[in-house]
Amino acid sequence: MKKVLIANRGEIARRIIETCKKLHIETVAIYAEADEHLPFVKEADSAFLIGPSQVQQSYLKIDDIIDLAIREGVDAIHPGYGLLSENSSFAKKVEEAGILFIGPTPETIDKMGDKIGSRQTMEAASVPVVPGTTDGVNSLDEAIEAAREIGYPIMLKASSGGGGIGMIRCEDEQALSQHFESVKNRAKAYFGDDKVFLEKYIANGRHIEVQIFGDTHGNIVHLFERNCSVQRRNQKVIEESPSPNFPYEARARLLQAAVDAAKAVNYRNAGTVEFIVDEQNQFYFLEMNTRLQVEHPVTEEVTGFDLVEWQLKVADGEMLPVTNQHEILSTGHAMEFRVYAEDPKTFFPSPGTIQSLDWGNVEDVRIDSGYEQGNTVTPYYDPMIAKVIIKAETRSSAIEKARKFFSTVTLEGVKTNIPLFITFLDAEVFMDGTYTTSALPNWLESQKEEK
Repeated sequence: MKKVLIANRGEIARRIIETCKKLHIETVAIYAEADEHLPFVKEADSAFLIGPSQVQQSYLKIDDIIDLAIREGVDAIHPGYGLLSENSSFAKKVEEAGILFIGPTPETIDKMGDKIGSRQTMEAASVPVVPGTTDGVNSLDEAIEAAREIGYPIMLKASSGGGGIGMIRCEDEQALSQHFESVKNRAKAYFGDDKVFLEKYIANGRHIEVQIFGDTHGNIVHLFERNCSVQRRNQKVIEESPSPNFPYEARARLLQAAVDAAKAVNYRNAGTVEFIVDEQNQFYFLEMNTRLQVEHPVTEEVTGFDLVEWQLKVADGEMLPVTNQHEILSTGHAMEFRVYAEDPKTFFPSPGTIQSLDWGNVEDVRIDSGYEQGNTVTPYYDPMIAKVIIKAETRSSAIEKARKFFSTVTLEGVKTNIPLFITFLDAEVFMDGTYTTSALPNWLESQKEEK
């Protein structure tokens, strides 16, 4: 592999470029008009305007991206995360063009991208799944009948959904009736598929996911778990590894279940198996993300491995750099904080120009940023500015390091969620590690009541 096209933008494009440079692989970037001045465009060996700012006219133009890849003579395409990363049609067309797709097979993406189909696959592999409908529900009457059997509250979900889009919690029949058609319509608009299904809502659940990796030689390993339960609007904000207050025996079973899930679909390259864990530490399969995750640096910090390097080597036909599970160790504690250009009270995006940016003076803090001072955060894309990754020997020392770091950061021109981090790091529910997916919303509500 000598030349890679990166079909993505921002910090993940920079992240891929960094590893490619280390491996002496040439990089080709694509960019939309709004991203012309972002760092990844300058850092790639070559960069090409792919279209207007809107993603449908630029980063999602499959044929244009592949035509460019062919013209530039690239060996492989890395899709990053989001955008086309879990589009099986894109992966298939890339391979049909004689170019390596840095990810799983189109068949695996297709099978696991459909949440209903993935539930069925996991059930067949004896991986526990959340109680719910085995097939899609086509009408409100069908949904009401199924919900009565499952028991409220339930989650109404789009089968092809992701990133918190296309899911809503329904406390009772009235709520289900109110939201059923709107979720179907939203699923159709965002994902081109209006299939929905129901799952039992797991109260006080923790969202814990496992990083898995497979190669074309039949090797599949896990690289431990990440707790992703600090969420707003069903989207992750803070991730950490190891997961606090998670017994050794339950962790071991969870990790093995993730490997079993990967083996069930002959998984290749990087992937993540996501679980919901209840108050009794029983876990249930949620979904499999057939791509590199936003929070992959957490795993890199505790294992010491470069996951993008693993991706490139596996795509090139090599065996996993480490195939013996017992040789993959987790040391210390790592946390990732997603810094967004958004109002920390409402979580509404806050586009604008970053007028001043100084990441402070705390040593040994990893910053994966898509922007520099003077860049503009536009309303066209996800408003994440950067990921701050903290590594320390213990969880308590990682929290203390994060406190010091955020107190030294200067970021002006847009609103950010940094004030939220500064206050939530002192919240008892976070410090003691007992938080669930409802912890952040509940804590925010309590802050309002105190005022």
